Amino acid sequence: MPDVTINDIIVSFPFKPYPVQEEYMRKVIECLQNSQHGVLESPTGTGKTLSLLCSSLSWLLTKKAQLQAQVIAGTIEKKDFGGHFFKHLTTGLEKAAGIPDNVQSFGWAMPKIIYASRTHSQLSQAMHELKRTSYKHVATTVLGSRDQLCIHPEVSKEMNTFNKIHMCHAKVKSRTCFYYNNVEARKDDPVFKQEVLDIEDLVKVGQKHKCCPYFLTKELKQNADIVFMPYNYLLDPKTRRSQGIDLQNTVVLLDEAHNVEKVCEEAASLQISSTDIAMCIDEVTAVMQDMAKDSDQQSFDFLSENTVQKDFTAEDLCILKAMFLELEKAIDSIELKNRNEGDTFPGGFIFELLEKVELTHGKEQIVIEKLEKIILYLTTTSTSPFARKGNALQKFSDLLRTAFNNSVSIARHKEKVKRCYKVHIQMEEQKKSYKNDVWETKKTTKTDGKLISYWCFSPGFGMEQMVEQGIRSVVLTSGTLSPLKPFISELGIPIAVQLENPHIVMKEQVCVGVLSQGPDNHPLNSSYNTRNDPKYIASLGRTVYNFCCIVPHGLLIFFPSYPIMKKCRDEWQNIGLWTQINERKSIYVEPNSKEGFVNVMNEYYQKIRDPSCKGAVFMAVCRGKVSEGLDFANANGRAVLIIGLPFPPLKDPRVMLKQKYLEEIRTTEKESLSGQEWYQLEASRAVNQAIGRIIRHKNDYGAVVLCDCRFENPNFKKQLSAWLKPYIKRFTNFGMITKELRDFFKNAESTLPQSNITHAQYGNTDLSLPAVGAIFQTTTISHSLRRAPNNSETEESIKNSFNINMYLNENPKDKESTKPQSAINFGACKLKNNQNTRELEKYRSEEPVAKKRKINIITPGIDSYFSAPSTSSLTIPENDSTQNFIQNDKDANKDNKKTLGKQYLKDVKRALSASDYKTFAIMIQKYTQSGDFDELLKILTSLFPPTGQLQHLFIGFQSFLKKQHVASFKSYIKHLKLP
Repeated sequence: MPDVTINDIIVSFPFKPYPVQEEYMRKVIECLQNSQHGVLESPTGTGKTLSLLCSSLSWLLTKKAQLQAQVIAGTIEKKDFGGHFFKHLTTGLEKAAGIPDNVQSFGWAMPKIIYASRTHSQLSQAMHELKRTSYKHVATTVLGSRDQLCIHPEVSKEMNTFNKIHMCHAKVKSRTCFYYNNVEARKDDPVFKQEVLDIEDLVKVGQKHKCCPYFLTKELKQNADIVFMPYNYLLDPKTRRSQGIDLQNTVVLLDEAHNVEKVCEEAASLQISSTDIAMCIDEVTAVMQDMAKDSDQQSFDFLSENTVQKDFTAEDLCILKAMFLELEKAIDSIELKNRNEGDTFPGGFIFELLEKVELTHGKEQIVIEKLEKIILYLTTTSTSPFARKGNALQKFSDLLRTAFNNSVSIARHKEKVKRCYKVHIQMEEQKKSYKNDVWETKKTTKTDGKLISYWCFSPGFGMEQMVEQGIRSVVLTSGTLSPLKPFISELGIPIAVQLENPHIVMKEQVCVGVLSQGPDNHPLNSSYNTRNDPKYIASLGRTVYNFCCIVPHGLLIFFPSYPIMKKCRDEWQNIGLWTQINERKSIYVEPNSKEGFVNVMNEYYQKIRDPSCKGAVFMAVCRGKVSEGLDFANANGRAVLIIGLPFPPLKDPRVMLKQKYLEEIRTTEKESLSGQEWYQLEASRAVNQAIGRIIRHKNDYGAVVLCDCRFENPNFKKQLSAWLKPYIKRFTNFGMITKELRDFFKNAESTLPQSNITHAQYGNTDLSLPAVGAIFQTTTISHSLRRAPNNSETEESIKNSFNINMYLNENPKDKESTKPQSAINFGACKLKNNQNTRELEKYRSEEPVAKKRKINIITPGIDSYFSAPSTSSLTIPENDSTQNFIQNDKDANKDNKKTLGKQYLKDVKRALSASDYKTFAIMIQKYTQSGDFDELLKILTSLFPPTGQLQHLFIGFQSFLKKQHVASFKSYIKHLKLP
């Protein structure tokens, strides 16, 4: 591996670094040498993580070697790579002399690196990068939670995190966990030290060696040179304490730091409700009842402290219950002037409320200790999954820890709380969600209780607390920190080193522009006043369809929120655009919940890899799971469309209070953000993060289209990532952007390296668009969302629901082994193009059928639906000169033909409920076998009322009739005076 010398440090890099990487490493080393804090932005794809690891570890190894040499030689203070050597030596002697740690400036310990990112998947990626370097030999470990690392068969099954923690505590204390007991014997095993092990590796090795990975990592971190962890472990004081993280003389590297501000605020905030206090009373009462039962059994008096041998007494329970009852009264007595939206109080109000039940600084620790013992009792004695397990008591304990913060100077702490916090109290709501539909709006009902929100609005509050723990340097880095000035102003710590790196890609690799109007010249503006306008939504849908015709392979679309995405989806289905888009590229939608997310992503990636497809569209939400940290390199993401500006909810109490807080701060600190600037910045950062999903390495390429006229505002442009700004173009009309994108992709595919995945040659054959006007003349087709992988139906219901794909199965073996009983002839069907019947234009036949091929229709063999499987055959015209059942989109791809008979069956599936669809399936089976036209007509009429919205499906079934029934069906249509 080549070496490069930066600031007198020799850095070993896997390859010759690019200039942007050298500059980045120079800034990192500058921070570490001078014990300074830095904010460094380097776009995704510039090797940021690799540069961060190599530069910091090279400094660490050099520093350790120098300190060891100086100790051996007995030298005195001199200028070295890190400076302050004499301070280290002096404090080492102080420690040897028995001087307490809190008066030592750093302690006699070698520096250590803590590498923190947002998620464990991002940490795993960083550890994978470390394995590529010459520094893979350094002592390494990664911290995780019991949810990820516990391998005990009983504890790991527990779903509630708090319960899992206390169950683990109980087993460790009683020495009944075999895996924990094995840690001491196994911690020096070479397998744990010779390789870089991420979370998954640790679990596998722990299971193999019967050793607890969770407690093993705590042992390994003592001597590790670099410790990986999610950054909420650092920024949340409660987690920092529980994980035993010592920050003395450490270098903290916060990667993906664009979320640090939010995490700092959330870690220092908490909510508690009247219901929680009532549950605390209930849980304490339950323990009192248990003690009473034990006392009765032993014929002891309940009030005797010696009756039950526990870590708490009956008197403790009585005191706690009385305290909670008083607190409940105090909360109930709070008068709200604005019952609908709630009232806001100064941050110090939380202390006033707790003082009413004699909870003051110092006393809270006694209460916390008692609560922890009671929670441990509840979690270890509760056998039923429905039993009380101390969750409410844990929440109250967290409130006390957060409010009092174990601060030495209570006066100084209260002053900070007064400046950084607000207490918002509103009427408590009970939410009822409908699990069968993730899009269903949650319904709420007001209760008489109150919800107390103790909100921190200063990220600097948490950052200052962390830095005060003896940290040597903090380096915050991400691909999307721009603009740096407001980001730094929010952190509240001195930032001496800054960097905004350019991208390593050339101008030929990126196409960026603002599109202010759709193909019909309608303005694109997703503001609150226009986002529900049907004309806007239709224009946006046609815009997406056009880009599906131009962009090869993967297309990412980011909406401002889930409701807006749902609104567009529904409207596009109603006007037929959804199916048109889906015919060009398969559509995948980001689930609103965690369930099914991995499956959706895997299906999307598989569709991109499928050489028989033209790619896929992934519709996601800014600030959602897809926009954070996922990789859409190469063909997985050739373009990203940003649909509007993702502002936070304007009327959200927390958003309103944040703006108000910033305005108050601005009166004394003129350089700080205003409330409106912060509000705009929140949207811009979410956009920058979404844009960062594509162009992931130096040979990658892609397009970024900002589909909202508001992006033309200079204030928004200057808040975009620095590397994007030189490339931004303004497209005055839709024809301009289509030409630009068409030329861009043609040039990129002919001049830039392509990924080694075989794809359909979508971009190389014909990138020309259909005429804009043709899009409006395209006949609309049936419009229901295809079944998304995040559907909340159970596996059993999916298994038992009727599957049209079984009808459309074209299996040669089935053809040979099963002789068709009858042919269903697709007849002609001419219809007028009116509101109710225009959807049948695609079934129209004006020329005789020249050639036909047969496709087996295999009736599903599901016992609950059918007694035995049977088959028949569909006769489908296969003549390019007709439009009977194959729609040929010449402008897109002449080879891409769709069987319209197949489309009809799919439309039926989308239009009917599961039970009606089952009826439809049985109807086809019976009609195929018996030819009973009267029964068929009866069921058809009930499924698709001829005068209703599904009239087109009723008339369209004419195409599936046996020849002898076509005339009767036409006569029936004429009798009903249908078109």
